[in-house]
Order: sequence, then structure tokens, then C-alpha cells
Amino acid sequence: MADKKDAVEVDYTLNNPDTLTKYKSAAQISQKVLEAVSALCLAGEKIVTICEKGDALLEEEIAKVYRGKKITKGISHPTTVSPSSFVTPYTPLTSDEAEAARTLEEGEAIKIQLGAQIDGFGTIVCDTIIVGTIPEGRAADLLLATHYANELLLRLMVPPGLLSTGTDEEKAKAAKVRAPTQSKITSLLEKLVKSYDCNLVEHTTSWSFERNEIEGKKKIILAPGDGTKGDGVPEVGDVWGVEMGVSLGTGKIKNLENRATLHRRTTHTLALKRPSSKKVLNEVVKKFGVFPFSLRQLEDERDAKVGVVECVRGNVFRQYEVVGDKDGEPVGRLLTTIAITKNGLQKIAAPPAPDLAKLKTDKKITDEEVLKILEQPLAKETKAKNKKKKKPAKKAAAAADDDEESSDEE
Repeated sequence: MADKKDAVEVDYTLNNPDTLTKYKSAAQISQKVLEAVSALCLAGEKIVTICEKGDALLEEEIAKVYRGKKITKGISHPTTVSPSSFVTPYTPLTSDEAEAARTLEEGEAIKIQLGAQIDGFGTIVCDTIIVGTIPEGRAADLLLATHYANELLLRLMVPPGLLSTGTDEEKAKAAKVRAPTQSKITSLLEKLVKSYDCNLVEHTTSWSFERNEIEGKKKIILAPGDGTKGDGVPEVGDVWGVEMGVSLGTGKIKNLENRATLHRRTTHTLALKRPSSKKVLNEVVKKFGVFPFSLRQLEDERDAKVGVVECVRGNVFRQYEVVGDKDGEPVGRLLTTIAITKNGLQKIAAPPAPDLAKLKTDKKITDEEVLKILEQPLAKETKAKNKKKKKPAKKAAAAADDDEESSDEE
């Protein structure tokens, strides 16, 4: 019996190399499809059509990996395309005529979010792009503020002392430094975004990821409008979904009137009464597990709209409300899936870095503390193995000169 139990137990942490491999496989798909969907986002194109094409691309790419393996795989986050002032992921239904008719407008800041999962290891990525034009003026300010704020947050998540160099004593001293509090993180980020005359989107939340869980035990809440607090600090072995939200307005948010179409199954169980509710639940369990899904991904959209009601009331499904900027101002948002290893913070699935040279603005970051943190690396430099010193000629030359030998050795 003991042997059987041992065979079942699998290490799903980053200590197991297979875990990071699966995360990276899912990440490659997420990034590839994000690039393809970004290219589809042209003025006049329907949002719902782009979302459908994005999901089809995700499924196509997912089908190519881990073929013939008894491993669950699928979409970890449906393709969503959020208009300019929308904060949360948005994916309309074809059966809601008014919302299905919504098209992208030239010059608006849209947020594209999607993701893939392999064996329950989900990666999610989000990028903000300006439709159809080279960003300038306030659009450039928004993209720059969002990009640099994201880079600052990532650096603030590197565990203290992890990248320190020097003597063992100096490394031990650096490791004893306390990680920045979440209020300190918010304070530094606010300084940065205000350099571009922007504000943080209140309640922007980053979550730790686990197998089959994208809202884990730890969370970082930026600019919490209602006084809520995050929980836990980033540590080696963690995987996180790091989110950054920036607004050209005050950053205050409100619920919008659009239908909430994005849901996620909870761990709560309930004896559902309606046949339509049972049908929806069964389909969700089979297709999506505990990852987010859109009602438009279900077999019958109209039945899904009916069946989901009891599931939400009974807390079997969590419903993601559609939230936007309170003043209707443009919002930028990024989401990066990261892993923290002994070598530092690694971006597993990340939005592409913007071409900073094309983003023209008269504003710049001046705060010395912020600039100093931005200069810090995310990870240790990886030293390439010097294969040349294996060559006999090199060895002979090095042996003839002690100084040269010491410089050639690592």
C-alpha cells in the first residue's frame, strides 16, 4: 500500500523541474496568441469576433503540445478585449445584440488578456495597445506610466538579499532586510505614475498562483480604496500573476452596466435544482475545471445565461463584474506571470516590451528612490560556460603565464 501511495504523490512546486517546464509551455502559447490577437485589433473590428478568434487560436496551439499524454490542458483565461475606460477583462456575448455590435475605435487604449494551462499550471498575460495609431500625448503617457510601474512592482517583489553579492556576511545581512510593505509599494508606484500625470487604478490585485489556482494564498493590493489589505510576501518558489493598472483619471472605479459574462467555478458544492444549472455546471467542470471561462464558450449561450444564475447565487460560480474607470478615462493594464527562483524573478509569460523610443512625452520620472530601484536587475546574470579553456592550446598558454591563468579561470 505504501508503494502505491508514494507513486501517487507528485511534487507540484518549482522544486520539480517539470513544473516550470509546463508553466513555460503554457506561457509560450499565451504569448504567441497574444501577439496574434493584438494584430487583429484594428479600428472597426468587433470585439466579440476578436475574442472568438483568440480562443480558437488558443485551442489550436494547446492541441499541439503534450499530445497523447494523460495531462489536462486548456484555456486558463478566455480571450478578453477591454475598451478604453474598462478596467476588468471584457468579453461580450453574440446573443446580446448591442454588446456584440461593439467595435474598436481608432486611438483607444484596449486591454487584451488571455492564457493557457498545462496540467493545471496556468499562465495569464495582458497587454495594453493603442488601436491603429502610434501613441502620442496622453496615450504615450499612459503606456509609459503603466510599463515603468509594472517594472517597478516586479523589482519590489524580488525577495530581499536574493540577488546580493559580496561576502557571506554581507549576503546574510541583505537577506535580513524586510520586504517592502504593501503600503510602501503603493506609495512608490504612486510617485512613479504621477510623474506622467496618471494614477494607480484602485484595488489592482496581484495573486500568487498554484496548480489549478490563479487566486492563491498570497495577494498584493495596490491603492486599496476600501482599506482592504493584501496578504503574504513574495518568496523563492512562488509563482505570481502580477497585475498593473494605471488611469489617466483619478483611478477610482465603478461597476458598469454591461453583462457579467466572465465566471469561475469555486470549491463550494451545492445541490442545484434547475436542469439548466446542472447542465452548465457539468460542462464547466469538464471543459474549464476551476479556471475562468466566458459564457460565450459554452455550448448554448442562451441556456448558459439562465443556468448560471443559480450557480452564482449558490456560490458555485464566482461572477466577475465588469468594472471601469469612474470618470470614463482611459486605463492601461498589464499582467505578467512570474516565477521566483533562487536566481531571481523570471518573467514566464509577459506582454511585449513597448518601443520606448516611439513613445514621445515631455514628462519623466524624477524621484531618486524610484529611479534607483528601476536600475536594479530582476535576476542574477547567467554566466555562459567558457568552453574555450578545454582546448589544449589555451591551457598551454595559460600555464605559461600565471596572471593570464587567473584571469581565464572563472
